[in-house]
Formats: sequence, structure tokens, C-alpha cells
Amino acid sequence: MSENYKFFNHKSCEYFPCHKTNKPDEFNCLFCYCPLYALGKNCGGNFRYTDKGIKDCSNCFLPHNKNNFEYIISKFQDIVKIASNNE
Repeated sequence: MSENYKFFNHKSCEYFPCHKTNKPDEFNCLFCYCPLYALGKNCGGNFRYTDKGIKDCSNCFLPHNKNNFEYIISKFQDIVKIASNNE
């Protein structure tokens, strides 16, 4: 069975790559906007908080690494909990 659904590279996007990389062929655009952002400090990525308290993910490649599909999917129950608490 193919696993093509785990990787998408969109080189014709005007923002490609949205993070500097020396491996553009391995840059995964599948999670263009990181679904883990809402997890705050528990996302597992390389982020920092600015002086104004804004989460800055500009140095994070977690959602763009072609080997991290399973990790991101494994966090969806945590995202569901956050969403259900906000209702």
C-alpha cells in the first residue's frame, strides 16, 4: 500500500519554503499550518515565545519533516481535548 498521503511538496507555492531549508525536496507541505500550534508548550516542536507572549514557530520543522506524520496524527486526541474544553 502506498504512503503518498503522508507527504506533499508544493514547490510552486509562492511561499515555498516557508522555513529556510537546505533540503527543499524533503520539505513536507502537508501540514502547511501546523495543527499542533494549539498545544502550546506541549506541541513537541522547536518554538519560542516572543516578549509579547506570542508563540514563534519560525525555527520549527516538526510539521515539515517528512518522517513526522505519525507523530502529528498521534497528537490529535490532545487537540480534541483542547477544543472540547473551549466549547
